Amino acid sequence: MIPRRLFACLDLFALYVAFVTAYAIWPQVHQQLTGWSLPPVLQPAGSGMLPPLSQMTWLFLVFGVSTVFFLAVTEAYQSLLDQSWTRVTASAIFAPAAATGVLTMALFAFRRLDSSRLFIFSVTLAGIAALLMLRVSLRAYIQIRRVAGFYAKNVVLIGQPQVIEWLSDYFRENVSPTEYNLLGYLSINGHAETHDEVTLLGHVDQLGNLLIHQPIHEVLAVQSSAGAEWMPDVIESCDSLGVLLRIVPEGLLFGKTKVLRTLYPFQLLHLPAVVLAPPHFDSDALFFKRAFDIVFSATALIFLSPLFLLIAILIKLTDPKSAVFYRWNVVGRNGVRFTGYKFTTMYSDADERRKELLDQNEMTGPVFKIKDDPRVTPLGRLLRKFSLNELPQLWSVLKGDMSLVGPRPAFPHELEAYGFWHKRKLSIRPGITCLWQVRGRNKISNFDDWVKMDLEYIDNWSLWLDFKILVRTAWAVVAGTGS
Repeated sequence: MIPRRLFACLDLFALYVAFVTAYAIWPQVHQQLTGWSLPPVLQPAGSGMLPPLSQMTWLFLVFGVSTVFFLAVTEAYQSLLDQSWTRVTASAIFAPAAATGVLTMALFAFRRLDSSRLFIFSVTLAGIAALLMLRVSLRAYIQIRRVAGFYAKNVVLIGQPQVIEWLSDYFRENVSPTEYNLLGYLSINGHAETHDEVTLLGHVDQLGNLLIHQPIHEVLAVQSSAGAEWMPDVIESCDSLGVLLRIVPEGLLFGKTKVLRTLYPFQLLHLPAVVLAPPHFDSDALFFKRAFDIVFSATALIFLSPLFLLIAILIKLTDPKSAVFYRWNVVGRNGVRFTGYKFTTMYSDADERRKELLDQNEMTGPVFKIKDDPRVTPLGRLLRKFSLNELPQLWSVLKGDMSLVGPRPAFPHELEAYGFWHKRKLSIRPGITCLWQVRGRNKISNFDDWVKMDLEYIDNWSLWLDFKILVRTAWAVVAGTGS
């Protein structure tokens, strides 16, 4: 739930705050402890003055890095909810204490025996307190969100009627709805039985379309000893659209819950499943991608607000009947529909005139596009040339419906005409710009070529690729090569 690298960065930040706090209050601590009956090794000595903080940076680096190392060694970066309160507390105490041992050896090795041992002891206590506060707060926060259902995964079942009935009872009695939400099931027979506890979503042949139109996180398919010719298609659909698949042999399924928990204690759901997990993007990298989206879009919306106002005034002056923003009702990741916004660049009757222009469409496939569209206003042509009409999409980026970089979202009517391989572009969050934008989108006339570039982006994604696309997009905007 928290990327490991982010977790380590949060720990380092908490330790740095503890170090700086201990340094700031050290004169008062030294004064208060003078005269106390402390062990000789901790007796305060000297005037209580420490070297400048900049000269003590190396102390923090040794202490902080060592602490994070010992936290990693003790597996303290596993999910906090999977760790008991005792383990959370013990790791927060052990790691700084062990790091203090490393720091002490470093001081001895570099002959820095004049360093205040009592100050180092104070830093250790402050580090323990900081880690405890951070981890207890994070664990409580995650637990609150978990109870509220923020982390619940939507699951679809596939199997024979009696299997569906058994699994339905199993989920109801043993699986928390805050962890898994049973959406329904797909039948593998021509005539499926209806179950009161679980919704029939269709036939197994419809899985590919279902994965596009509904937010599904996992598929649980029960394979019987015979008649599983549908399984290869299920595997292909889940693999193409990036959905985790659990295959359970029917012969191992029927048993008492206590037996299943004993035989498969480390399996999620405690079911004897073969898990086929498509390659996912690095969770830490995805976190930093989302963090950058939030920071960039929020900053841009603030600084570009005067430009937004100017464009809005010009739109109303050139076509008083038009709305300032065009409501962009599209389909995003995993078939989730959302409303985005662009600046209006067409006359108010553009939708009515679209049918008249269908025979002039220059794109092969479900996308409609003509070079000199008569529905576009003169101001709209200028906005499109420099991609200024796209700026309101920054709001969708801030909300999380879109990213700065990603495949183009689909209109619902376009999605109806997609082939199955086209739909894989919706397996990740859509974006404002992507490879098609920086490779001369005006020169692309084949929708398949467009989608191939989106899939190339998905298969080769990295933060570095996003950076290169953003740089090239900025150049395209400045050069005015938009549509």
